[in-house]
This record gives sequence, structure tokens and C-alpha cells, in this order.
Amino acid sequence: MKKILGPMRKAIEDFNLIDDGDKIGVGVSGGKDSMLLLYALKLYQRFSPEKFELEAFTVDLGFEGFETKAIESYCESIGVPFNLKKTNIKNIVFDTRKEKNPCSLCANMRRGAIHNSLKDRGFNKLALGHHGDDAIDTFFLSLLYEGRINTLPPLTYLDRKKIYIIRPLLYVSEQDIKNSIEKNNIPIVNNPCPADKKTKREDMNKLVHKIYKEVPDARNRILTALNNEKGLRLWFS
Repeated sequence: MKKILGPMRKAIEDFNLIDDGDKIGVGVSGGKDSMLLLYALKLYQRFSPEKFELEAFTVDLGFEGFETKAIESYCESIGVPFNLKKTNIKNIVFDTRKEKNPCSLCANMRRGAIHNSLKDRGFNKLALGHHGDDAIDTFFLSLLYEGRINTLPPLTYLDRKKIYIIRPLLYVSEQDIKNSIEKNNIPIVNNPCPADKKTKREDMNKLVHKIYKEVPDARNRILTALNNEKGLRLWFS
């Protein structure tokens, strides 16, 4: 876990992601990123200079075959309280509205459900499992499909909800997450969504990996650029 905890601790310190007395909820979908983040934050909690509470929050979208019991059992095994929010998001998005591009509406509804769950429990921060490769994919998605320069921020404040969104894994690679999941026997819950792996983000991930093969050290240089405010040179600068 050194390749996870070291970069995570650096991100927490660089971006001031955790304060003493925080009540942090981890958004746990059951996928590798969120399950690894939950375990990493539990380990970090033991030696963190800031004292904080930690609980897991899962949103059940209503798909058949979503095994929330596996998530709950893992949370119990590492001593993290588990919160489950059942919703009918699947029925609204896929059955009633029959969205051709369901991901945007589903994501918005899912975010609303988990934000409300945190507020109900009195939590002030939501930790999400986005890693460095997610940040790069988001950068290229925004650049190529939206015509703007944008990526996943380490820290965001939602004024309406009075909640901070933190992303402690932005210095961590997806490959290191996969390796740590295997080495630490962390269970993964399959995503039953029919749109899984069929999105623009998945296509962008494949395109970015082609760049990695063609350009040595491209991944690290892109991440450096995303955190290099002084190096930003645009027409309006």
C-alpha cells in the first residue's frame, strides 16, 4: 500500500483535503477505486495528524444483481460504518424516460442522493475515488468535446449543500490501484448498469493509453501540467 498511501498523503497535504474534526463519507460504488479509497483512508486514519470520522455511503440505483451485502460485509471487516441509500434511479432513467444517453442524468441523480445522505448524517466532506488517470481522461474529454480546459479538482465546495468534495487519490495511478486491490484481497462488486464500459469516457481512456504508448512519460507530464498554474499560457493570459 506504499504506492497508495504515500501519494494520497501528499495530495491531502498539498490541497488541504482533511481538517481536524472532519466527518468524511466515502462514496462507495463497489468498484475498485472507491473500495481501495475506503481501505486507504481507514489506514490513513490511524496515523493522520488530523482526527476525523469515516463512514461509507452507497447509493443503490435499483439494478438487479447489485450486491450491497458484499460492500457492507467488507466495511464491517475493516471497522467502517456502512450507510445504504436505496433509490429508483434506474427506473426513472432507463424505464420511464428511456434516456439514449443515460449517464449524465444518472450521475446527477446519484450525486443528489449521496449528498442528501451525508447531510442527514451530519457529514461535511465526501471523498471520491477518482485517480490521476481519471483526471487526465476528464481533461481530454473537456478539451475535445466541450472546447474548454477543465479537469477534476482535488477540492470542491458545494455551497448549496454545505459539503466539500475531496479526491485524495489524484496522485495515484489506476495501475497501482489494480495492484493494491489484488495484493490486499479487496472485494469488488460488479456494475450491473447496461451503459458500463460503453461511454465516451471509456473511449477517451483508450485514446489516452495510445498516447502513453507513443510518448514516453506522457502520463506524468500531463499530470504535472494540470498542476502547473504558472505554466499556463493561453490567448487571454
